Amino acid sequence: MRPLPRGRHGLSREFVAQDQRERLLAAIASSLDEHSYDGTTVSLIGGRARVSKSDFYRHFASKDDCFLTAYDDAAERLRREVRAACAEHEQWPDRVCAGLAAGLAWLAAEPARANLLLVEGLRAGPQVYDRFLAMTDRFVPLLRDGAPAGPGSSGRLPQGADEAIVGGIASLLGRRVLAGETEDLVRMFPEVAEFALTPYLGAAEARRIISSG
Repeated sequence: MRPLPRGRHGLSREFVAQDQRERLLAAIASSLDEHSYDGTTVSLIGGRARVSKSDFYRHFASKDDCFLTAYDDAAERLRREVRAACAEHEQWPDRVCAGLAAGLAWLAAEPARANLLLVEGLRAGPQVYDRFLAMTDRFVPLLRDGAPAGPGSSGRLPQGADEAIVGGIASLLGRRVLAGETEDLVRMFPEVAEFALTPYLGAAEARRIISSG
């Protein structure tokens, strides 16, 4: 994100404040990606964002406050991307596959935010771990709504199964991000899609859908 021009620029205070805030959120994500949580300081965040320390504290009370805001912002960006992709399809398998593909593409294109959500978010203490759980919980309805019963089952899978699937996907992706393979996440689509579809459709049908798509 490019900084605002110096001197008089005719931009409103509201616009400048919003621009500074967005640059700070992007800056803390990139700082965490390179220096981890302990190595990231307010000065480092402000320097990357080209925002003074006094302006930083106009937006956030502390590094922790900035971190939590950046986490929530990244989680919402990812959820919007996945939800929009799901909304373009009527059939459940198509919705799930489209959502997964969109989520993987977004994470691969946003490696700093992927690291924030799936790696640093699990290192920064219980408060952020609660946000991680809340983030994964918000994806559960996108998987569960309209899902068929499991193969050979007379009823729908318990909600705990949906939560376990979403949590398992997040854990799998987090390990890849930690290994520095974020840009390769898109290639994981067949593996992740099979993991998501198999409990509801069976392995053979899940593989057929993935290969035909």
